[in-house]
Amino acid sequence: MADLNVGVLGASGMVGQEILVVLGERSFPVADLRLAASQRSAGDRLLALGRRIPVTEPDHAFFRGLDLIFSAVSADVARRLFPLAQAAGAVMIDKSNAFRMDPAVPLVVPEVNPTALAGHPSLVASPNCSTIPLVMVLDQLRRLADIERVDVATYQAVSGTGRDAVAELTAEIAGLQPDPSIYPRPIAFNVLPLVDTLGDGGHSLEEEKLRLESRKVLAEPELRISSTAVRVPVYRGHSEAITVTLRREVPLTDLHDALATAPGLRMVEPPELPTPIDADGNDLVWVGRLRLDPDDARRVMLFLVTDNLRKGAATNAVQIAETLWGLGG
Repeated sequence: MADLNVGVLGASGMVGQEILVVLGERSFPVADLRLAASQRSAGDRLLALGRRIPVTEPDHAFFRGLDLIFSAVSADVARRLFPLAQAAGAVMIDKSNAFRMDPAVPLVVPEVNPTALAGHPSLVASPNCSTIPLVMVLDQLRRLADIERVDVATYQAVSGTGRDAVAELTAEIAGLQPDPSIYPRPIAFNVLPLVDTLGDGGHSLEEEKLRLESRKVLAEPELRISSTAVRVPVYRGHSEAITVTLRREVPLTDLHDALATAPGLRMVEPPELPTPIDADGNDLVWVGRLRLDPDDARRVMLFLVTDNLRKGAATNAVQIAETLWGLGG
């Protein structure tokens, strides 16, 4: 196939920068690469695919002639810019929360539901960075037995909030910032049992995303999922402690083999442990601490971690594009 004309919205942000890295690493077929960001970054030149490329604001001219657009901007900006992408005839793969729950927009993790891309849609949503590794594990377990319910605690790195949060953690560790500005309480040497804002019933919006998005990706609208999302003083790598209640008992060896051979997963054998350091800079979902609840053998317990900027964001988006164009990743 011919190389594609590719645009990246939010190219100067943490996810946008990671998309540029992943495109190069995976030798994505790019003819023309255009970078866009807010007015604050317009005029900068970013290193991508071995050369310095200027950053512009995303006007009509930016979209003209593009085949593919990776969107790493806020939900409001994504909603505003999609009509320009659509008018240009480009496919937009969006990482924000803008379109994920729109029934007309596929929400895709290529290892789990690539068939959702049938018909080559013009708009595809990529799930939340905690949803992606969770559904990759759940998809393997449900092949062995139906799932009754899922209970999750996430431990999310500050890079999920953005560059300013990374700087705040660094400043707090160094003792240079006594009062937090990004988070409601200090994050250094602390954990915050709230990610995003509180919604109905005391559940955070992050917890709602995990529940609703997982149901959509897995095409199981009645799946029972509860979660507690926690922010931790880790720069990079979201972790999750997961308990999955199956409708029947499955031998631990079968569970292990299913996870150990699944695409995108890396089984960590005891006494080794999956940690954010293992995931930093790669695209694997590291899975370990696999065990059965001693009081109910239907309950499967495990711990996972993945790089939230890579498989949790940039790499999943690039894999969606590879699947759409039949590139094989």
